[in-house]
Amino acid sequence: MKMLALIPARYASTRFPGKPLADLDGKPMIQRVYEKVAAVFPTVYVATDDTRIEQAVQHFGGKVVMTSTEHRSGTDRCREALDRVEAQTGTRFDVVVNVQGDEPFIAREQLEKLAACFDDPATDIATLVKPFAPGENIANPNSPKVVISKDSYALYFSRSVIPYLRGKEPDTWAQQHTFWKHIGLYGYRSEVLRRITALEPGVLEQCESLEQLRWLENGYRIKVAETHSEGIAIDTPQDLQAAIAFLRKSAE
Repeated sequence: MKMLALIPARYASTRFPGKPLADLDGKPMIQRVYEKVAAVFPTVYVATDDTRIEQAVQHFGGKVVMTSTEHRSGTDRCREALDRVEAQTGTRFDVVVNVQGDEPFIAREQLEKLAACFDDPATDIATLVKPFAPGENIANPNSPKVVISKDSYALYFSRSVIPYLRGKEPDTWAQQHTFWKHIGLYGYRSEVLRRITALEPGVLEQCESLEQLRWLENGYRIKVAETHSEGIAIDTPQDLQAAIAFLRKSAE
């Protein structure tokens, strides 16, 4: 099975312009992400719409493909990048892995577990979940929750706490049930990626502002693998300083 790992990276960001090129203790963030992904997958490309990112990737010896500035999501950018890479290389890929460009601490275990989901021929799309840690706020709407079938497929994603524990006090829910946090790493079969990016936004997606609900609403099966790893979110320059401190401590 041929897998293509893509790292969508935009320069424009409301909270942190130029984030992929931010210096993370001697290397641009995009390079640290690229090196982590390249340690697992033999074919890796950064998909960007900015020549500054393109030049940075070329400088450290990575592969990069230019894409449109008009994409609404990383998924849409991955679809264009898939078409361009296949046309350039003459290779047909079975699966595309989508790794966000601000995940420099992504774990090898996460990438391997995501890839293993495609050993199941029924998998259209794959993603990861992690149990909420003790004391973590399960009601945080910025941490989408997932409910999962017995055969490890996603049934629904929500910003609300799901499932609702009837007859139990909400402040005790976290002690009485395992709630699953969605980790935003995706893999898609190539033909599925092409189909889902042609879909119009669905009712559920518009309600929750979660792209993956469009796929569920249209009948695609999302395989879920459990991870106990979670990277550090880097959304602001202040987050970057925390990430640098973490990186240096890890190297000790």
